[in-house]
Amino acid sequence: MPQIIVLPHAELCPEGAVIDAAAGESLCDVLLKHNIEIEHACEMSCACTTCHVIVREGFASLVAADELEEDLLDKAWGLTSCSRLSCQAQVGNAPLTLEIPKYSINHSRESKYP
Repeated sequence: MPQIIVLPHAELCPEGAVIDAAAGESLCDVLLKHNIEIEHACEMSCACTTCHVIVREGFASLVAADELEEDLLDKAWGLTSCSRLSCQAQVGNAPLTLEIPKYSINHSRESKYP
């Protein structure tokens, strides 16, 4: 079972985490199952960028992003060459190190607060 290291995030995972994950699960599902409440405003339908993560180690082990994910990633805050939408990226057989960006673009949440 691959291991996922989640780097500390001030709000979602202040101390970081080390998680065992089953191959084939989406990164978003794994995070949510382990009480890391990453945003997923579109309910994991690949229609927003709120579940954006940066894969600091193990990026090459993931199946390449499809065109829709690539187009959405262009809109993500803090985009890097190792960015993925966690709802689309599936755990492979290699360990991963993830960083959850400090901000996300969540229009529905932002519109509630003037």
